[in-house]
Amino acid sequence: MSTIATPRVIVLRAPGTNCDEETAAGWELAGARAETWHVGRLLEAPQALAGFQILTIPGGFSYGDDLGAGRILAMRLGHALGDALRQFHDSGGLIAGICNGFQVLVRCGLLPGGSFPGAATLAHNDSGRFEARWIRLLPRPGRSPFVAFAEPIELPVAHGEGKFLTADPRASQALDEAGQIVLKYADEHDRPTMDYPANPNGSLLAAAGVCDSSGRIFGLMPHPERFVAAIHHPRWTRQDGKDTSEEGQGLRIFRGAVAALA
Repeated sequence: MSTIATPRVIVLRAPGTNCDEETAAGWELAGARAETWHVGRLLEAPQALAGFQILTIPGGFSYGDDLGAGRILAMRLGHALGDALRQFHDSGGLIAGICNGFQVLVRCGLLPGGSFPGAATLAHNDSGRFEARWIRLLPRPGRSPFVAFAEPIELPVAHGEGKFLTADPRASQALDEAGQIVLKYADEHDRPTMDYPANPNGSLLAAAGVCDSSGRIFGLMPHPERFVAAIHHPRWTRQDGKDTSEEGQGLRIFRGAVAALA
């Protein structure tokens, strides 16, 4: 896929999605042109994907998570749009899934990708409850354009099924060794942690964000679209200078993808 000055982004929503407008706004702030489409519209015209460079599945509770988080949307995408999504990816397109979108990408088989033994899933949090809090993240740049920064960042999480697991523990280790666990939950000393509440769900190897072997398919549980401006952080009034024009750290994820297509 050739570079383009202003990448076009399709933000795919479904019944129950509730972060589509914030996600589209994040892409716009990063310099892209975003359109929000209902999944039904794309099912009618899968060839329309060729007109976009980035596909994003935002957070929320698609189809009410009635059969498990993201499962129904994953089935619809996998069965009806599987070929179109693979072609989109093979042509150089970028795919991102945030929270429920991450669950969708895992459950339709687009993540983690590669020849790792066994399946992956996002299971119920170890705490047994919905977790909504701000957490610290340690990035691992180099594999994915979405994570092109090296400094730790803070983002909010809000999920009940965020524990990333693989059926074979060797697969998690292989993902880590391949550099595909590109975001990890970190403690106050910026070290990967399994300890609650810094790790809100108990993900093995502190996995908070995972990409495929190409780096172009990326899923994460935290919400970057909820921290695109300084005033979104709960402690922004305590920052030195209190500069309300400063960007939020979540915007780095959007900007990395846009820059990769420039």
